[in-house]
Amino acid sequence: MNQSQWDTLLSVVNGERLPKIPTGFIIDCPWLPGWDGVSTMDYFSDDTCWFEANKKAIETFPETTFLPGFWAEYGMCTEPSAFGAKCQWFEHEMPHADKVLSSFSEVDLLARPDVRTDGLLPFVINRLKRTQPKIEGMGHQIKFAVARGPLNIASFLMGTTELMMGMMTEQERCHKLVGLITDFLVDWIGYQIESFPSIEGILLLDDIVGFVGDAQCSEYVVPYFKKIYGAFDAKINMLHNDASGLVSSPYLERMGVNLFNPSFEHSLQELKELTGNKVAIFGNIPPRDVLAEGTPADVQAAVKDSVAGLGDLSRVILSCGGGMPQNVSNENIKAFIDAADVLS
Repeated sequence: MNQSQWDTLLSVVNGERLPKIPTGFIIDCPWLPGWDGVSTMDYFSDDTCWFEANKKAIETFPETTFLPGFWAEYGMCTEPSAFGAKCQWFEHEMPHADKVLSSFSEVDLLARPDVRTDGLLPFVINRLKRTQPKIEGMGHQIKFAVARGPLNIASFLMGTTELMMGMMTEQERCHKLVGLITDFLVDWIGYQIESFPSIEGILLLDDIVGFVGDAQCSEYVVPYFKKIYGAFDAKINMLHNDASGLVSSPYLERMGVNLFNPSFEHSLQELKELTGNKVAIFGNIPPRDVLAEGTPADVQAAVKDSVAGLGDLSRVILSCGGGMPQNVSNENIKAFIDAADVLS
């Protein structure tokens, strides 16, 4: 991310109304390898392949902002691997992390990982250190510390169904599990910031937040996310949750979130109302059915519809409701950017 793009994000988060509605997309392994014509395995294992794919995306679409920018990640395996999860790797598919815990009784045996040595975490840091000179040579900087959120990681360690049931039947050990992961995430984000002082933002990705009810959101989401974001003095605290966002939206400001990438199922107006227009929204057209599978005309119509009737265009960055999905074409991305330009 270059300085101009970072400044634009800050302006939107701070509520400034810009002459042009900004656009942006979260990009990572589901989209980049296929779009660049390389295998998922090469993308994960080859620093040059990874760097060139990200560089190509940035140079192909300089009019938009790709977040978090040169994301060094290994799919959903990154953080679970530090807890000992067995990771399965495939040539053209996303990797998978197996469960670590077979019951909540085993939570007592779970150790807090060392973020400097455990799992794939050192590879994330080393990849960025090795490519940092080339990133900065392009006029970009590493601006975000990135991690999966505490409930997301817990769902991989325990299983999603088991975690959801545990919130109701194993509250003490469930809190112990989420608390341990939260402390680990404070360590992990802190290590990223220590390694790259240019970092001024935090991006947490956690779809499980969208699966809980209001009581569970207050109990298992708000305090733990507040602890993570509150441990740092970041200028942008972003949350990606493209499951249901209506439960968590009224709590986002209390959690410390000031930039939210929600499900496409919620309108920008609805999210503005639920957040009191105090949280910038990063969205919100359908990622798969429109951005990936629609025609350029479909994309342009969806972008126009997303802001229809929206009187206040502050705190809005136009995107899709979620990360960039597989098989999104250049033509559709260009159609999206062109549609936003017309709206401005």
